[in-house]
Amino acid sequence: MKKSLISEFREAVMNLGTAKDLATGKVTLAVSVSDKRHRAATQFIHGNSLESAWSKVTTELAPVPQHSWVRVEAITGTQRRPLSDFQQDLKKMMRMNFWRRGISFDPEFKTALLEMEINGHEFFHPSDQHVIGKNATESWIDFDAIAQYLTERNGESCANLADSRYIWSFSTIGIFSDGQNIWPLSDREDGTTGVRQLRQPKQEIENYLTVAEAYLTRQIKDEGKFIYGYFPATQRVLTNYNSVRHFSSIYALLEAIAYTGKVEDLDRVKLALQWGIDELTLAKDHARFAIEYPKKGTPEIKLGAQAMLILALCKYQEVTQDNQFADVALQACRGVDVFRQPSGKFNHVLNPDLSVKDSFRVIYYEGEIAFALIRLFELTNEESIRKQVQQTLDFMVQNDFGKYHDHWIAYAANEAAQVFPENRDYMAMGLQNAFSNLDFIEKQVSPHPTRLELLDATVRLIDTIRRTGNDDLLEKYDSQHLREVWQRRAEFELMVGAFEPEVAMFFYKPSKFYGGFFTRNDHFRTRIDDCEHFLSGLINYINYKY
Repeated sequence: MKKSLISEFREAVMNLGTAKDLATGKVTLAVSVSDKRHRAATQFIHGNSLESAWSKVTTELAPVPQHSWVRVEAITGTQRRPLSDFQQDLKKMMRMNFWRRGISFDPEFKTALLEMEINGHEFFHPSDQHVIGKNATESWIDFDAIAQYLTERNGESCANLADSRYIWSFSTIGIFSDGQNIWPLSDREDGTTGVRQLRQPKQEIENYLTVAEAYLTRQIKDEGKFIYGYFPATQRVLTNYNSVRHFSSIYALLEAIAYTGKVEDLDRVKLALQWGIDELTLAKDHARFAIEYPKKGTPEIKLGAQAMLILALCKYQEVTQDNQFADVALQACRGVDVFRQPSGKFNHVLNPDLSVKDSFRVIYYEGEIAFALIRLFELTNEESIRKQVQQTLDFMVQNDFGKYHDHWIAYAANEAAQVFPENRDYMAMGLQNAFSNLDFIEKQVSPHPTRLELLDATVRLIDTIRRTGNDDLLEKYDSQHLREVWQRRAEFELMVGAFEPEVAMFFYKPSKFYGGFFTRNDHFRTRIDDCEHFLSGLINYINYKY
């Protein structure tokens, strides 16, 4: 690595503030390097001054290839705690992988682990009884795995860590470089710890969307089925499958290709769409149904999957101007009638023989099917579809769907305002859907990408309401504040949900995950629907804001 770049690293670290622990007068630097193919190798370097520590950093980085991924972090604050107290705190944590500081089992930091070393290897395991969002993690420390890792990292065996009386938790300041640019890493405890501070948010979101589109395209196998997902922290490939997520991921990928202009990827998308039609749909009486084949239980036909099938088919025709699947979309539309009761209410899940399995499954199915039917109406201009849409939306208004703060309701309400500009009830439902949950959205420490999708659609809806002279509907809402939350959430999404290199480098095969998006509190899960929702949210944000 060029000396000039290493000097830039030093200057960048110094610009963050003092790299010295002011209590001890010591400098401890952690240098992590990945060649993009393998997990980062981390080394802790000590000195009595930044100059003495940095001379060792220079020696370590000199043979490193120029375009490696490199993090340099300085320990700035340390707190000694009884190990037993720390273990109790881990048990009480409500989310796995949410310990966001480094720890050491000794005061000299010979056994120190960065936060991302801990989480990248999942050294703190949740109990088997933990249910995400329901109960505490009851997390426990995998002392054996840590000892094995430290022995390999440091080249010498370590003492029995479980016998330690104390641990030393620590915070850091630092920088990351991809060999071309240098970013300061956040040291804020707002969920962004250890990830790049955005210097040019618009450009950085745009840059990541390009690699994210490529990532999701790579997940389509040669037969057209997606690789469903991974648990990167535990090196597991997910083997479930889901027809809703198959078609909704195609929809989002088409949005992404329309954004990036990478039309060469459309053949891959068409392959996935055709595979889905062949393997995940059922034709009956001039209608077509999206069908699910769960690992356990019997096959079922879900209203949500029906909606996603229609949306994917419509988006394909919109993006490609290829209408070869137009008849399939109309067949799927005819299938919607089978779900509908005379009252306008939908049955949510059918058996393969079209008998009712569940009259209700999840609240967002109505929003999904309303949005899908509107998109199909906009493509076909068929009056019968328009009437279906109106019946569905009227049912949602009559049953107060605005209280559910769901992104599909937001999409449906925004699109309804274009098709039915005279209907204020649809507009009011869309506003209630967002503002009734805005405070929760604003304070979320997890990314929740569907919340950004909700805000995207609501910002558009607000502008339509103003444009059509219905400003009185907005009088009880702070729409300017919603726009501020919208922008902050978009930037937050990228910082806390994207496998940017400074995060990906701590997982196995880092370049494999660069471009993906993750759910931290589920083993850093990256599943096709995680990618789908992040893509849709960020693309719609960029497209409308800029």
